[in-house]
Amino acid sequence: MGKKPQFCSRLPYMKKLDWYIVRKFLSTFFFAIMILAVISCVIDYSEKVDNIVSKKAPFLVVVNYYKNFVPHITALLFPLFIFIATIFFTSKLAYKSEIIAILSSGVSFSRFLRPYVIGGGFLCLVSLLSNHWVIPNANKQRIHFEDTYINDGNYRYASDNLHLGIAKGTYIYMQNFNFDNMTGNRFCVEKMEGTLLKEKVMADYVVYDTAKKIWQMHNVVVRTNDGLKEKLVKVPEMNVAYPFTPRDLNRGDAIREALTTPQLNAYIKQEQMRGTENLSSFFIEKERRTAQPFAGFILTIIGACIASRKIRGGSGLHLALGIAISAIYIMFMQISSTFATKANLDPMIAMWIPNMIFGVVALVMYRRQLR
Repeated sequence: MGKKPQFCSRLPYMKKLDWYIVRKFLSTFFFAIMILAVISCVIDYSEKVDNIVSKKAPFLVVVNYYKNFVPHITALLFPLFIFIATIFFTSKLAYKSEIIAILSSGVSFSRFLRPYVIGGGFLCLVSLLSNHWVIPNANKQRIHFEDTYINDGNYRYASDNLHLGIAKGTYIYMQNFNFDNMTGNRFCVEKMEGTLLKEKVMADYVVYDTAKKIWQMHNVVVRTNDGLKEKLVKVPEMNVAYPFTPRDLNRGDAIREALTTPQLNAYIKQEQMRGTENLSSFFIEKERRTAQPFAGFILTIIGACIASRKIRGGSGLHLALGIAISAIYIMFMQISSTFATKANLDPMIAMWIPNMIFGVVALVMYRRQLR
């Protein structure tokens, strides 16, 4: 008899059954992800080809964009594709009577689930590392490409009616800002002390000096309030080094997605020091990066429990159930995110509510299989 492969000898707890199911699990999952990636790239390219050609994007730059686009699009549906892959290959095992043979040989259902736990745990770890570090770095390059070649310069205009906290009790307002000439209109800085407005600086327009890193304000009106006394001063021009740059004005969803978790934590801390109030979307993004991979693990257990039994309707009914459960999961995630954003629900609780609900569902299904 030949010797066992060295790799197998290092994992004595992995038996032939485990290797068989794990190989089926991972091969089905990665095949499904590959198909998703190819289809997504084709659709995305067909939508952006006019901009790519008109702006003469270099071939290698386009290739690099899609290299970074694939992690972005696969991460969005990562747990759901784990779920669908689990149901698909487990259903095929069930309808070939392989699961019946395995359980009839004396293998308990708990033992049968072990390779699912191993495979799901491996993918959970991969997703965790990707969400916190790999995908944000890929998003940074993807967003830069879209800003350069796709967005027709629209990214150069920050949204109207900009509000930003730049220090504790200090807030700025700008009607709009043009990134081409670094000019903003209707600029205003307010310094608050509790509910008292201590100082308000208003300018018709401002220009950011990128060399000196200062804000040049024109047609300025400075209003100071010291209790019962109020003072109004008009000056034609004023230069101030405020602690923010034009880049801070354009930090929306795209910037949030392009920050690694350590960078995201640093950004949140900085904004809290500035007194910025609405940071719920950043906290949601931070918690989502951890909650989403565990959702994939939970859905793996649910998928194995659903598809391990023969039912009328075959694999098609199993897949239909899988898609229905996936839709319910997405609905719960959207509802909890909305509550976190609009109703001040704690972002960590909001992101983990779907996992807790589906964790209970997984436990109930597992206990039913043991009967």
